[in-house]
Amino acid sequence: MGNPLMKLAELGQSVWLDLIRRNMLTPGGEMQKLITNDGVRGVTSNPAIFEKAINGSPDYDDEIRALGKQGKDATAIYETLAIGDVGHAADFFRPLYDSTKGADGFVSIEVSPKLAHDAEGTLVEARRLWKTLNRPNIMVKIPGTKAGLTAIRKTLTEGININITLLFAVERYEEVLEAYVAALEDRVKAGQPVDRIASVASFFLSRIDTLLDPQIDKAAQAGGARGDIARGLPGTIAVANAKLAYQKFLAVDGGDRWKKLAAKGARPQRLLWASTSTKNPKYKDTMYVEPLIGRDTVNTMPMETVEAYRDHGQPADRIREGVDDAARKIAQLKESGIDLAVATQTLEDEGVKKFIDPFEKLLASIEAKRKAVLASAKT
Repeated sequence: MGNPLMKLAELGQSVWLDLIRRNMLTPGGEMQKLITNDGVRGVTSNPAIFEKAINGSPDYDDEIRALGKQGKDATAIYETLAIGDVGHAADFFRPLYDSTKGADGFVSIEVSPKLAHDAEGTLVEARRLWKTLNRPNIMVKIPGTKAGLTAIRKTLTEGININITLLFAVERYEEVLEAYVAALEDRVKAGQPVDRIASVASFFLSRIDTLLDPQIDKAAQAGGARGDIARGLPGTIAVANAKLAYQKFLAVDGGDRWKKLAAKGARPQRLLWASTSTKNPKYKDTMYVEPLIGRDTVNTMPMETVEAYRDHGQPADRIREGVDDAARKIAQLKESGIDLAVATQTLEDEGVKKFIDPFEKLLASIEAKRKAVLASAKT
């Protein structure tokens, strides 16, 4: 049947790689092979990915030394390295962007995670990254926090491509959808084009089951009516939540407001499935891919998920299947005594921290190398 990854595009889903490393970006190297052989159509990055790349290899050491000698601090050095890699990756994907007329071929770079609750700071940094990279196939990642929503609408209105990240709750996703539609309407009113504005809404998966499964197991062990309900829920809530989010997308996509924008060439804000590696070894390693395949979606996969799906993926359009069952699972979670809203807010808060921690670790590492360079230069 050929490579299952290549079949996903035929079903309306783009595969993006949740990984970037400098040594992948050589002519004819690993990234090019992923594009050519596996149909990878974009790349996402975040502080945790850069921390692993920069601290996990010597590939960046010479540049860190050179920048340190120029008097740049750790933050400036990090940004120079990240912008360099993202720009290089965007150039790799530019032919795909051009051939798809701006439908795919995007590379994402994230604003500082320390700005997650700072709308104005996020806006300033998003503008700066967009201007510095100066490529149409860049997306700036902004967390979908309450503060982030303000910056998201403003940046989209200004024509900046945005990847809204750290989405866990369907309710917050609805706010993100509204921000996108409203931003495009603002552009139309101002007489500005909307046909090349691109955005994705990154809805996280495995982290939901990782948080909720122990709570569900506890409810099941407690017995009684709640326990009976809970027994059928482990490993099901993330996908159920995602299927309901997709229904919200379809409702907007079929509405009159969107039809007016589509008539002017506007592109849908695709749902992007993030955190798609399976954390529980008891679960199938493609469980966050198979049920969520369908049109106008993206699955951003770490390398282990790419390899698993290449080996034994079973591509089929399933995103609209089992919607009633998904709603039932979410209702049963509540009947089991577990509050999904509390869980998703916890995950948003933890998600910000999980990006801040590696970011600070990376800056500390860069600072240590910078100081070592300066010290050696004095001797």
